[in-house]
Amino acid sequence: MNTRIAIGSIAAVLAIAGGAVLLAGLDQPRPITVKAATPAGASASIVSTAAAPAPAGKKMFVPANRAIPDNDFGKVVAQGQRIFNDPARYAAGYVGNQLRCASCHLDQGRKEGAAPMWAAYLAYPAYRSKNHHVNTFAERLQGCFRYSMNGKAPPLGDPVLVALETYSYWLAQGAPLDPKLPGRGFPALAKPAQTPDFHRGEKIYAARCALCHGANGNGQNAGDGTPAFPALWGDHSYNWGAGMASVKNAAEFIHANMPLGAGGTLSNQDAWDVAMFVDSQERPQDPRYTGSVAGTRAQFHDSPQSMYGKTVEGYQLGSHATPNGGTLRGKEGL
Repeated sequence: MNTRIAIGSIAAVLAIAGGAVLLAGLDQPRPITVKAATPAGASASIVSTAAAPAPAGKKMFVPANRAIPDNDFGKVVAQGQRIFNDPARYAAGYVGNQLRCASCHLDQGRKEGAAPMWAAYLAYPAYRSKNHHVNTFAERLQGCFRYSMNGKAPPLGDPVLVALETYSYWLAQGAPLDPKLPGRGFPALAKPAQTPDFHRGEKIYAARCALCHGANGNGQNAGDGTPAFPALWGDHSYNWGAGMASVKNAAEFIHANMPLGAGGTLSNQDAWDVAMFVDSQERPQDPRYTGSVAGTRAQFHDSPQSMYGKTVEGYQLGSHATPNGGTLRGKEGL
């Protein structure tokens, strides 16, 4: 589905392009350094972010500011960090788009309110209505590859899954065993005063999002070709089965974290509107596609938060979605 954002609609935004230089560096992968353990307070390979206030009676967990140990365990932690920051390079056989784990799990999976990995690790095993059974953490990671990365799931026990699970465990060390830790997932967002609107969202996108993510939602790459800002729709983005394809999930993430470095500056209504606009664009097909859009919606998208199968601006979403798998299409397992 083509958007109706004209190039001229972001001309005013480009006047502040100098600010993009600052924003572009806010969540780029940090160099990985594997060192021997250091005393508390010493320099580390990952810098923690400021924690948001926790609810009354609960303390916000912040991952320890420490170096990755220089031992066999640390080597797997470091590999997990590499995969997290650049899965297209370090998990190439399982990734079908240009997204990184850190595209949504900000600050290398550390940032509260951006689905931090330290909280996710402690939330499993858990029952998920998406597949109607209790999922382990490794199985949850498999879903990320299949849907958010528009690729295919590494088999259980694969070094890619082991490394990501080890990295998440390392981030979670010291956290209480609580599946509802403050900072987990995305902060809940109140329902909007008005029904989310495509055209209002289109204007907000042009003014607040297009500078980084592109007028056509294609994202932007750094000078070396690696993704700097993720694609929000199209063949290089998450597919229709991903959690971010839920307007509610997208609105919560956007309100808490976007624009990058200025989370919380959009109103609740604006976050809902722009989420509705983004999730009303075509993207790769749901891997669970039944052969018909109506059947797939009835079985997997029967929710007001899913735009799949709905008609927007005369176009039925999902009806011309490219097959899932992206760059992996045609390869074994897809």
